[in-house]
Amino acid sequence: MNKNSFAILEYKAIYQEENCEIPHKDSEGNLVLPEKTFEAIESFYYANADVQQYFAPAKKYGKKAFRAQNYVGIIQTKDGTTIEILPKISSLKDDEKTEDNPKPKTKEDKAKEILIKMLKTLKKSPFKNFNMAHLKSSKMPLLEIFITMFLEELSKLIKKGIKSDYVSLEDNLKFLKGKLKINDQIKKNSIHKERFYAEYQEFMSDRAENRLIKTTLAYLYKKSRTNANQQRIREFLFVFDDIPLCKDVKADFLHVKPNRQMKDYEQVLLWCKTFLLENAFSPYKGKDVAFALLFDMNLLFESYVGHHLKKQGYDVELQDKLHHLCHQENQGKFQLKPDIVIDNGAKIADTKWKLLGEDKTHQGISQADMYQLYAYGTKYKNCKKLFLIYPFNGLEKSISYDYFNDANAIGYIKEGNTWEAKGILRLDVVFVDVTQEKPDIKLPLK
Repeated sequence: MNKNSFAILEYKAIYQEENCEIPHKDSEGNLVLPEKTFEAIESFYYANADVQQYFAPAKKYGKKAFRAQNYVGIIQTKDGTTIEILPKISSLKDDEKTEDNPKPKTKEDKAKEILIKMLKTLKKSPFKNFNMAHLKSSKMPLLEIFITMFLEELSKLIKKGIKSDYVSLEDNLKFLKGKLKINDQIKKNSIHKERFYAEYQEFMSDRAENRLIKTTLAYLYKKSRTNANQQRIREFLFVFDDIPLCKDVKADFLHVKPNRQMKDYEQVLLWCKTFLLENAFSPYKGKDVAFALLFDMNLLFESYVGHHLKKQGYDVELQDKLHHLCHQENQGKFQLKPDIVIDNGAKIADTKWKLLGEDKTHQGISQADMYQLYAYGTKYKNCKKLFLIYPFNGLEKSISYDYFNDANAIGYIKEGNTWEAKGILRLDVVFVDVTQEKPDIKLPLK
């Protein structure tokens, strides 16, 4: 980590301390900020509180504080302080320092590796093709890791060659080419009869896709703090030397041409969108931070679980929208969107990025979640089993619940080789260990 970059885990606090001049972490892993830096975080919270709960107001040592919750990623304030928020995974521990391991991994280092592994499961994201072996150290700041990922993809593109296209131009020429523009010719060349005001096309590398890449490189050159990334960015900027920067980033994204010819640009442009639009994964408001790239851990955990269920051979549909809770004048109302529908509705699962515990009422399982799963089980008529899926913390044992409805059979149990309605629908609580390379997620019907 460089001196202006700090990593904290979810649920740790960010607070201001009197006479604090330099950001630092306290003995409990909370982040202590100077007044102006804390005020930037506070403004960011209030600008987004009505839409996204990136932080929760809290108290720490009697001082106003904000607690990171449910969202992970990067926030960079205008004074250059970069805060990394990493997923809390209770089973992670710091490695011990030994002669053979002089630079042991901390739990933050390990959480960062797991976060990147989970990001690789996101659809339509730039993370999925990245090889973790390219990273020399998980101690690299998260923003520098993302910059490295982008530069690796761009390196592949440059080796294959950047694309050119026919670009329409207008100019007052000494010789005629293309189409003479009569009105402009009369206005501009009434004296200079030897000139021709014409519209013509040239085959050039100045196209929207290349402008976006150069603009991203220029943007990241100001953000990067590592010599290796800065040097590579300079080298790539030389390749794009003849290409101008974007005048309007959003307009250039609208001019991107997604076709087979431009297939090699796909991943690089996803990275460009991630950096230049900044809020590609979680929209935010406010101008009090210089940069933010945040991910909803509930959506990320859902993507991760769905990805591994597919790899285990399940037929998986994420965020299915087949049913509504009720109808009004033949119109569906209150759409149901279960996180994971498996085998055409035979199994339905909701994922929750939340640590359960024996000291909590119902181990911390929400009553609202139980109602929600009941609605799924009754609306999907072929549903045989429901699941709530939580991250594993090494303590929980299997938990099962039965929904009974003797008057109207709503579920099934197995009798021999067939399923028969018995007025019971079972919900199992399942735990997934995200520290495993290939988590074994068991979703039995019985």
